[in-house]
Amino acid sequence: MTGIRASRRLAWWSGKRGTMDPQTRPMIANARPLTTDEGLSDEELALIERCRHGDTAAFEPLVHRYQDRVYNTCLRLCGKPEDAEDFAQEAFFKAFSSLPRFDGRSRFYTWLFRIAVNVVLSARRGGRRRRVVSLNAAESEDAGRPVPRNQFKSDGQDPSHEADTRERHGRVMAALDDLDHEQRAIIILRDMEAMDYAEIAAVLEIAQGTVKSRLHRARMALRNKLGALVEDECD
Repeated sequence: MTGIRASRRLAWWSGKRGTMDPQTRPMIANARPLTTDEGLSDEELALIERCRHGDTAAFEPLVHRYQDRVYNTCLRLCGKPEDAEDFAQEAFFKAFSSLPRFDGRSRFYTWLFRIAVNVVLSARRGGRRRRVVSLNAAESEDAGRPVPRNQFKSDGQDPSHEADTRERHGRVMAALDDLDHEQRAIIILRDMEAMDYAEIAAVLEIAQGTVKSRLHRARMALRNKLGALVEDECD
């Protein structure tokens, strides 16, 4: 299983929600009305409404559904498993307390990912966490952790080919580590999380045209670090 270790799945939320300060709970009195125009499912709508009325247990299914994907994104952005878990937890707590401001105009997971990405990028800009380490180091530190979806893959037949594949993958990850945090984030969202331009625009709160131009510049920066190695990977 990728993502947060099985022994810790939901345990942190279950342990915290019972002692949560009432001021951190959603306040229905000032909540924005919900709309389902952007594909909010009936199940998510019901859970969110319960949360907005102070039912912390109703948030657990949403944590269970999205925690691995949120964790994966945090890990790819920060490169450190322990920090990624902290960032993911912080994102969920921020999301829970911010539910009155969620109006359903975007999908719930897009809104949640916006919070998670902002948590990581804000910490990196402010130097609140340790410096970013190599994604390769993060992956080797815990074999159960995720790897990028579009990593170079081997056919498993030729040992020399497998070694070359690992080397190429390592070079790409090292180059990605060297990008600035905005460039790293947009490549991760597009090429590893497979988000479309509209989703990325919603997460980063920028126009779709800006997404395309930033992604182009980020890919060019990656190409400049790697030469011809990533020509096919980034198209």
